[in-house]
Amino acid sequence: MAASRATLTRDDLKLKVAVQRGRVGGMDFRVIRPAGPLKNGALYKAQDCYEMYADRTDGRRIGTLMLLAARSPRSLIYLPMRTTPTAPGDGVGWGEEKRIDLVLVHRAVQFRPSRWKQLRERLNWGNSLRELHTARVPARDLSADLGLKTSARRDPKRGNLLHQAFYAETLFLTGGTTAFREAAQEIFAISKDGPPHAATEYYVPGACNYHVCRCLYDLPDLEEHDWDQFHVEFCPRWAR
Repeated sequence: MAASRATLTRDDLKLKVAVQRGRVGGMDFRVIRPAGPLKNGALYKAQDCYEMYADRTDGRRIGTLMLLAARSPRSLIYLPMRTTPTAPGDGVGWGEEKRIDLVLVHRAVQFRPSRWKQLRERLNWGNSLRELHTARVPARDLSADLGLKTSARRDPKRGNLLHQAFYAETLFLTGGTTAFREAAQEIFAISKDGPPHAATEYYVPGACNYHVCRCLYDLPDLEEHDWDQFHVEFCPRWAR
């Protein structure tokens, strides 16, 4: 993969999505999901962290969905990832991790994760209506300094953290616009830094001689809220 292929383009900030609607607990919810499955984007729940692996293409799809979550105060963003082919990452396949899905929820939605299993079942019914659209986010939503965050994330007055909840084999990340944009920077960073290394380095999954990764949280955030780290690692395409 040539290093020049890592350059971000306008096409990397748009993707095909399916929009569905479901009703639970007397409330209607709008759910956005990728129109096609993620083949090289996987998420696992390990003993003390969440591990995400992604190649350049699906990494940018996931990053764009995070930017979309930042602009979607009335929608849930659903990433079905339990069926993604197993990633060749460090520790994957050792039996200690579990494949899980990911749901991104703007805090304005006020969605309770305990309702998710019922809502997901209704979304996955064979006759559930899906509207296909092309979602786009403007380039200004993504900082030019990919993956570079400041210590202001730890300022409680800013409230820029993604809150975690786990329910029904699904990790829920809930936060405001800035929190999702900061997380998207980390996801896009691995798609930017990973391909140049892949063009010149021998890849050994999880090895120190080739390891491009980002974490979504700073250590004080994890200790204060008793959360698990969300670790994202670049992995060359492993499924077609």
